[in-house]
Amino acid sequence: MTQHDSSATGFDACRRSARLSVAPMMDWTDRNCRYFHRLISRNALLYTEMVTAPAIIHGPRARLLDFNAEEHPVALQLGGSDPAELAEATRIARDWGYDEVNLNCGCPSDRVQSGAFGAVLMKTPELVADCVAAMIAASDVEVTVKCRIGVDDQDPEEVLPRFLSVVAGAGVRRFTIHARKAWLQGLSPKDNREIPPLDYPLVHRMKAEFPDLHLSINGGLATLEAARAQIDAGLDGAMIGRAAYHEPMNILGAADAEIWGEGAPADPFAVAETMKPYIADHLQDGGRLHQITRHMLGLFHGRPGARNWRRVLSEGATRDGAGLGLYDTALAEVMRVA
Repeated sequence: MTQHDSSATGFDACRRSARLSVAPMMDWTDRNCRYFHRLISRNALLYTEMVTAPAIIHGPRARLLDFNAEEHPVALQLGGSDPAELAEATRIARDWGYDEVNLNCGCPSDRVQSGAFGAVLMKTPELVADCVAAMIAASDVEVTVKCRIGVDDQDPEEVLPRFLSVVAGAGVRRFTIHARKAWLQGLSPKDNREIPPLDYPLVHRMKAEFPDLHLSINGGLATLEAARAQIDAGLDGAMIGRAAYHEPMNILGAADAEIWGEGAPADPFAVAETMKPYIADHLQDGGRLHQITRHMLGLFHGRPGARNWRRVLSEGATRDGAGLGLYDTALAEVMRVA
């Protein structure tokens, strides 16, 4: 088991970092991705991929929960709908030192629905309240919730305020709201990120109705300027997903200066160099180059040489024996025209 010291963060520091967060994304925000993102922004709150409570209880805990101490502040997102299971998973995860534990009430995938958790939980706020109460009792860090504005034929104007009220009554003070409905039948997870219309004004009305809650907004935010506009309009934070992944320098690279007023924008070449020891350790431990570099393809987005950077890594990093030599070749393609 890997032990981690979270004393450098804590409740207030985690809330401060939640002014801008990177959304939990399955198959994307793994520990290699998060380490890379942390080199770009020292402040942004990072989330794990969703991990189900039964997987933590019965599965390979170290593989599911280990992370690098450099990733702080980092939040664990759990999936589940059984209060006892979620409490046990939260209790187990305490030893890893996450800075926050988040309950997923927003994912619309078929796999999540079959397990009666994710976005379908918008239909049962009392169950969510039971779940988070059990998690809070088992946790020594803040328990938060990520949700939608409603599902299927629900009226978000009625559903969302009741959901927030009931779940807040169980002790949750911080929510991230994906400002779209989720359609549990007929739309794929990808479609559910794009087709249901965004309702930002509703989220802002929730902040007015629940001023004591810390509310972050998610959905459709593709630029740092868009995130900043939501914060400037009165919300406590903004969460960005795919744009932060595909254009990390445009989002995270400028975030410390723009959102927190700290330092200068990150330098992608410095980030690329700083990743080398991490990559070397990963390879030494038997890992593959592409397990890291697949998250780095957007590092030079919009810069001369970016296409060749992506091409060299995409074509070569999956090959047997690919290592830092290939990585340096890709980096040279960008430096040659910088």
